[in-house]
Amino acid sequence: MRRLNLFSLCLVLMLVLSNCSKDNTEPIDTIYPEIHTDGDDAFPKQCSVVKRGEKFVFRALLSDNVQLGSLNLDIHHNFDHHTHSTELEDCNLAPVKQPVKPFLLIKNIIIPVGQKSYQASAEIQVPADVDPGDYHFMIRLTDKEGWQTIKGLSIRLQ
Repeated sequence: MRRLNLFSLCLVLMLVLSNCSKDNTEPIDTIYPEIHTDGDDAFPKQCSVVKRGEKFVFRALLSDNVQLGSLNLDIHHNFDHHTHSTELEDCNLAPVKQPVKPFLLIKNIIIPVGQKSYQASAEIQVPADVDPGDYHFMIRLTDKEGWQTIKGLSIRLQ
């Protein structure tokens, strides 16, 4: 009986250890994904103007060395001149003011599984009755591994 238990234990250990691999051939992803808004059809760009009561189409090329994960857009007012900008170009800002009815949008965009490159596009309706002024357009891109890149653009609603 003891021989059978010892044999069973050895067999289980051999099976467990045989599944362990010292050769990890899958590379570790340590590279951030990229958001490209410099293409001719990309929108918005730094200092873009968007009209209230109209639609516009967000467009950007997204890429990653292994696999893209998720995309999130966030539009919020910048009436107090706080900053998230990742761009070198500064925009002319309107005077500081208090929000009355600011535009706020938080939108997740599905990226098909398995993509290394993806042309993102999303139609965004800007209500006619929101406060005009300076806004931030935040783009958050996360790859499958969890690395995140943020692009902060300044835009104006008229």
